[in-house]
Amino acid sequence: MQQTTTIREAVGVFTAEAALQDAIDELLSSGFDRADLSLLAAEKTVERELGHRYRKVSELEDNPAVPRTFYVPTESIGEAEGGVVGTLLYVGAVAAAGAVVASGGTLAAAISAAALAGGTGGLLGSILARRIGRHHADHLQTQLDHGGLLLWVRTWDSDDEARAIRILEKHSGRDVHLHDLTESAA
Repeated sequence: MQQTTTIREAVGVFTAEAALQDAIDELLSSGFDRADLSLLAAEKTVERELGHRYRKVSELEDNPAVPRTFYVPTESIGEAEGGVVGTLLYVGAVAAAGAVVASGGTLAAAISAAALAGGTGGLLGSILARRIGRHHADHLQTQLDHGGLLLWVRTWDSDDEARAIRILEKHSGRDVHLHDLTESAA
């Protein structure tokens, strides 16, 4: 027999990334956990899961079938970009220096090879890092083009509900409201 669980959450639509980020920052600093926050998944994912295109995010606010993604802080995106650059720079430099030393090359040749390969790795890393940042920006812009950035906040009690609503409205959330979602558990 299947059991159902009702989840209560606040939802709001934001027309600016800065307002969304300010709301998220305040939610987190006022006791909500990152796991309580979710955002709309990528457009292709939403359309694939729903089986149709959507025109406005307002069509998706209260739909329990809409795929979501976890909130990823902007700092984490920057860390990912830095990690890609640093890793490719390091791997390229170490591999080149190791190859020169293994082949009996001089220390000067190993340093030169490391600098050249490290620079090349760093260049490739910076290109990949830009793609990460551009992908994030494109994802946000697509949602804005469809009417805004959706933010759902899982609430656990009436205090959470009131606090979430107040914060979403304070940071210019539109169509802020509470809704119930029913989940089936096997």
